[in-house]
Amino acid sequence: MASGPERFVSQPTYSSEFTRARELLLAHPGRWRIVYHYDGDGIASASALVRALRRLGYGVQATPLVGVERPTMAKIVTATDGPLLVADTGASWLDLFAAHAHPVVILDHHRYPGSPVPPDLPRHVAFVNPLDWGVDGMSEMCASTLCWLYTIFLDPRNWDNAPWGLSGAIADRQHQGGYRGLNARLLEEAAARSLVQRHRRLALFGERLADAIERSIDPFLRGLSGRPEEVRTFLAGLHLDPVKPPDQLDRAEEQRLSSALLNRLVQQGVRPEFCELLTQDGWSVPAVGMDAQELSNLQNAAGRAGEPSIGVALALGDAGALERARTHEASWRTGILTGLRRIEDAGVNSRTALQWFESPETTLAGTQAGLAMNYLLDPRRPVFVFSREGDLLKVSARGTLWLVGQGLDLATVCREAADHVHGEGGGHPVASGATIPASARDAFLDEADRHVAGQIAALLAGGAR
Repeated sequence: MASGPERFVSQPTYSSEFTRARELLLAHPGRWRIVYHYDGDGIASASALVRALRRLGYGVQATPLVGVERPTMAKIVTATDGPLLVADTGASWLDLFAAHAHPVVILDHHRYPGSPVPPDLPRHVAFVNPLDWGVDGMSEMCASTLCWLYTIFLDPRNWDNAPWGLSGAIADRQHQGGYRGLNARLLEEAAARSLVQRHRRLALFGERLADAIERSIDPFLRGLSGRPEEVRTFLAGLHLDPVKPPDQLDRAEEQRLSSALLNRLVQQGVRPEFCELLTQDGWSVPAVGMDAQELSNLQNAAGRAGEPSIGVALALGDAGALERARTHEASWRTGILTGLRRIEDAGVNSRTALQWFESPETTLAGTQAGLAMNYLLDPRRPVFVFSREGDLLKVSARGTLWLVGQGLDLATVCREAADHVHGEGGGHPVASGATIPASARDAFLDEADRHVAGQIAALLAGGAR
């Protein structure tokens, strides 16, 4: 049988952080407020935590954090008269939790000031972050796999939180190129316990083949995604039945379709790691009767629709949550396709070292930027997207792991450029964001372009391929 999680990492901080966080929670039975980011990774994190605390008999209040700014978190902390469990956010505001009068456990994989050396915190605050153990929070462990692991430390029965750990990792794009590091270790253990099952199939989801291709966003297929007539012509040329379910293609049909789709991705200039996602091994989760990618999409869509609680309710087996999540997923997919078609048709704006565009679909802008970066845009320059919210601009910045390997660090770029215009920013080197005054877009872009140009100067000069 699989081994316990206490030996996954040899770095002493690993076990000491989890032990402190576990003991703090177990020493304070009762009602805990779980604060989580409203994206797919955050919702999956909350799903695992709510299930684990309910298993302990604890009362739970789950609160999504939509505005990722210090004042929003400060307001929640002030309004909470009891213990807090904070997931997928909070690492940048540890001082807020230190001043809270009740126990606080923070589970986050983002960079924090001074990382990987956390500040001294009072005994009523426990902070768990994989960066402290030399684990990359950008590619080897996300918030949901961190929370899944934490719940296993609470009680080994929580290995059955595997669906939510896996779905959150997919939402955070950590499945790209195969799972690595602690993600891979957790997945291996979950498979040994028959909680997940590996399978190989094309990454196309839908009841009919034509719909699956026309509605495909990951991969986004230039000239096919969002274009039903073109899809029918394409399938006719391959002698494939457009109404046949994708999972019922025979071996020859699947090979014919796979080759044709891969050829299109190569022709549209997609980097190899994103082409591979079309045929990369997938994972089914028997407990919920679907592919982990589908589960991830449902939870992510619920959050972007402004109802992250539906994603959590889905994990708790709520009878109506699945139907409502499917409705949100259909709208979510349509919104993303709308944005990607707009980029495909009209292109984006360019600076020396970056690309940028505006999106009216505020909650979908980051997803649009990430998928456009992978499938439509110049892969040598990161992309920034702006969405207006009153007197503020929300900024999402997306690169690729390949660009990070060339020196890109969007977390630093967003933080420095936002500071320059009296805003706030941060995140991961590959994916970051900021909130800035609405009037400061051009000044932000000037500063961001300068920083990016300095980071990837060799690439821009043609020194890397």
